[in-house]
Amino acid sequence: MAGIYIHIPFCKQSCHYCNFHFSTSTRNMDEVLDAIQNEIVQKAYNSKETISTIYFGGGTPSILETEQLNSIIEKVYNEFKVKKNAEITIEANPDDLDKEKIINLSKTSINRLSIGVQSFIDEELKIMNRAHDSDKALSSLEISKRYFNNISIDLIYGMPGSTLKSWAYNLDLVNKLDVNHLSAYALTVEPKTVLESFVRKLIIDMPQEGLVYDQYNLINDKLKPRGYINYEVCSFGKENFFSENNSAYWLRKKYIGIGPSAHSFDGKTRSWNISNNKKYIDHIKEGKSFYKSEKLTRIDQYNEYVMTGFRTIWGVSTDFIESNYNSQFKKYFIEKIQKHIKQKHISVKDNIYTTTNAGRFLADGIAADLFLINLK
Repeated sequence: MAGIYIHIPFCKQSCHYCNFHFSTSTRNMDEVLDAIQNEIVQKAYNSKETISTIYFGGGTPSILETEQLNSIIEKVYNEFKVKKNAEITIEANPDDLDKEKIINLSKTSINRLSIGVQSFIDEELKIMNRAHDSDKALSSLEISKRYFNNISIDLIYGMPGSTLKSWAYNLDLVNKLDVNHLSAYALTVEPKTVLESFVRKLIIDMPQEGLVYDQYNLINDKLKPRGYINYEVCSFGKENFFSENNSAYWLRKKYIGIGPSAHSFDGKTRSWNISNNKKYIDHIKEGKSFYKSEKLTRIDQYNEYVMTGFRTIWGVSTDFIESNYNSQFKKYFIEKIQKHIKQKHISVKDNIYTTTNAGRFLADGIAADLFLINLK
């Protein structure tokens, strides 16, 4: 089975930290949506995969009217075989989610909302240049809960000016709202963003790494007693409410990317679409290639497996490494992992290596230490 990711490259305004592909002009929206439907037809022709999840990301997919969303979903169902009760998620901003919009979304096939709250603190929302305030975030969630039983929210920690107390306030609201899922991300300074300019010009200061680490650990301290499971570094879900789409990504399952800048993975090859709306439209219309691809070497595949595995509760299996790569890869892994076991950042059971609570925040660095460049 495979998932489908559909990138809707439009936003009402630009967030200061975001480096994803999007446009604040909706001038060519209809043409982009037509091209997306054409790409669905093309990808279906070359794929016999059954679709298990559909995920609308962006950008801001909630900027679309429900008729536009329905048209895309219908095209997927017409062109692909879709699993019964497939998880269908839409990323939504609180400022889009008035009662009428939520009711209309509930009448579509969409059964999961991922709401980009980012913070319940107005000062932090202003720093990020978000279009909503905390009151709007709370009201959109309260209404959404009446019509959807599968809701995730996004929050960002490591904010300039934040403290352990301010982050605890955000997490306490997660518990009070009792949503099923939280995605929590550390604020990162991406190149060519307004945030990067602010930091470079000393307009704002980023918090110390120690505080960011403490804020991350506070998530489990606050949420674990309420039944949330930290199944991936950034993902905290109640039982039966893990994101199927995100889990498939971290487990390196196949997915099909649709839309400008969308990425695809077939198990051995990664491809990515043009990150330009007009070029994407023109290339689809003219039958030209609209993506580039890279065939992964065995070493690439091993490195990706280690990187994604350490981020999850499912870990890295040396049996899998040996059967899918070879015994040399396994030997290298076991030799390199010992220091991380001694540091109590990694635990092992039945040949499966997972990060400990202390090691989870360091998962990417641990994985990088085990990457291979070549095998002699």
